[in-house]
Formats: sequence, C-alpha cells, structure tokens
Amino acid sequence: MRRRLLPVILIALCATSVCAQAHHRATYKRDFVRGADISWCTEMEADGRRFFDDEGRETDIFALMKQIGMNAIRLRVWVNPTAYGYGPWCDKADVLVKARRAKAQGLDLMIDFHYSDFFADPGRQLTPVDWQGLTYEQLLTAVADHTRDVLKALKDEGIEPRWVQVGNETATGMLHPLGMINRELGESAFADYVPLSNAGYDAVKEVFPNATVIIQMCNTSQWKWFIPAFIAECGKADMIGMSFYPTPEEWNVNLVSAIHSNIIAAQQIRSAARAVKLPVMLCETGFELGNPDLARRALQDLIDRLANISGCEGVFFWEPETDGVWMPSYYHSLGWNPYTMGGFTTDGRPTEALIPFAEHK
Repeated sequence: MRRRLLPVILIALCATSVCAQAHHRATYKRDFVRGADISWCTEMEADGRRFFDDEGRETDIFALMKQIGMNAIRLRVWVNPTAYGYGPWCDKADVLVKARRAKAQGLDLMIDFHYSDFFADPGRQLTPVDWQGLTYEQLLTAVADHTRDVLKALKDEGIEPRWVQVGNETATGMLHPLGMINRELGESAFADYVPLSNAGYDAVKEVFPNATVIIQMCNTSQWKWFIPAFIAECGKADMIGMSFYPTPEEWNVNLVSAIHSNIIAAQQIRSAARAVKLPVMLCETGFELGNPDLARRALQDLIDRLANISGCEGVFFWEPETDGVWMPSYYHSLGWNPYTMGGFTTDGRPTEALIPFAEHK
C-alpha cells in the first residue's frame, strides 16, 4: 500500500451512535487501514434493503461506511455467477457499479479475485463453469485474461485499486482440481498452484504496476508452512493477507491453542511480518452480532493490537452491512442460514460493533 514494490526477494520467492462515540481512544498510526468488504450491498439493495445513519436518515452505504470511519472498501469478483445459478452479483458489471460508488466517496479500493463463480475458500475452490474442461495451459491464460479484463474495465473508468487479491483464501490452492495444493507431495505440493497465482500477479502488474498484490490465507498461523513453500516455488506477492474471526469464548484467551484469540492472532501477524519481510493485511474479520457491546470490545482490542504491529497495515470487516436476518436468495437452495457476523441492526443502522473502525482522535 502506498509503498515501493518489494524487490525480487519474492519472485524467487445501534443502536448506539457509531460516530459520536468514536473519539475516546488513542490515534492509530497515520496510515492504518480500516476497511469493509460490502460486496453484498447491491444485492441487498435490490432486495429492498436500505441503510440509515444514527439519526435515521437514509444514507448511501458507501457514504455511511465513510461516516462510520472506514477509509477503504474490499470487493470480491466472481467470474460468471449467473452461469453458476447465483445471479448477476459480484460479476464484472456489478463490481464496476460498486467501485464507482467507492471512488465517489474517496475510499481506497481492494479488488478480491476469487477465480470462481461462487465463494472460494479452503474447502471450495471451484473452477468457473465457463473454464471447466480447459487444459492447464488454457487455465493459465483464462486467469490472466479475466484479471486484465476486470482491471482494464476499472482503469477505463479512472478507478485504480490500491490492492488486488489474487485468489481468496488459497490455503488449498485455487481452481480445483488442476490448481490444487497437495501437501502430501512434499516439495512439489505447490507446483500446480503457484503458476496460476503468478499468472494473476503478472496480469495485475500489466494493468496497474503500482497495485499491491495480496495472497490470502484463511487463518493467522498458516503462513508458517504456506509462505516458505510458496517462495520456494517462485511465487510472487507484495503482501500477505489473512482472515481471522475472534469468538465470544476465545477472543481474550491467552493460550496457544486458542485459535480465535486476539492475543494469539496478533502474535502470529507480528511473527509473519518479521520473518517474511512482507507487510500483512487482515483482509477479513467480524464478530457475532448478538451482543454488539461485546463485539465492540473484542474488535477494539483486536484493532488496537494490530495497529501497534510494525508491518501490519490494516483490517477489513467482512460484510458489516448485514444483520443476521437477510441472506442471498441462492442460500435457500443450499439450505444455508443467514450470515451472523455483521454489524447492522435489522432496521439498517450500524451497531456499536463498528465503533472501533472509526479514526480515533
């Protein structure tokens, strides 16, 4: 992020007022990123959902994020979610709509390529419908072409993302089965994944040479085995991305076994930044919204810890505009439940869980 690109080391390598109560703590380091992934917002708006500030005024969700204190927005990109059956959300056209709105508010932008038609994560890295049946070499081309296509569309509108994620939570690789990481294969475990990731990296740099390219893991400890193997396979990246979701039971527990502990997560992030000599971004976090006061305390503690780590550049709340009731219509076909780690009430107002994301003065 507003940093020089790293040398070739890697290429070898609400109820309560949110705004009114956000002035009670010390100032974070000047450039610490406080962001939100609100990729669902256009789908929610199409379902009739509206968003309101503390005084009950209907407000554009991007303007509201800025009012709350966010200074960056993260947007996921799916290849062809309509072909998959989800609908026209998070495809290129939808991402452009949201990116324009983020730019209008002066918010920095992170683009998160899933290289899938639906959510990509360690347990699900599905090859897009339109790419199925491609050879490995053709898949390399598809990754590069898709990346360039989306980013050039942004560039044509004068929108320059500050960060670009190449793959989402790629601890098991991407574009399964051809791009899978198989740790049982030892030294060659990353051989099929890394060229696909690098194809995305190179495409990003073609369009936006100054963009910071992120590879993301799904928890704060995976870097210990992931990054050495990634570098050994000549993986390219400018930043390490991580996901971490504290829980009501473990957020303040100081035990190594407490994988949802803020204390342990901060230790891992500090260790990663020191050992790998790459900056770290917490690309996803959230907290159960059943107790907004507890969420506020847990997230304040997390952000305070991260903001004081040299090399940790910021944190993004994942889908704070949700209320634990709304869910995508596609979820009904899957038998899934609504997402319950958002930060808004059912009447579309931010809860006190989002206070920690304000710029404290």
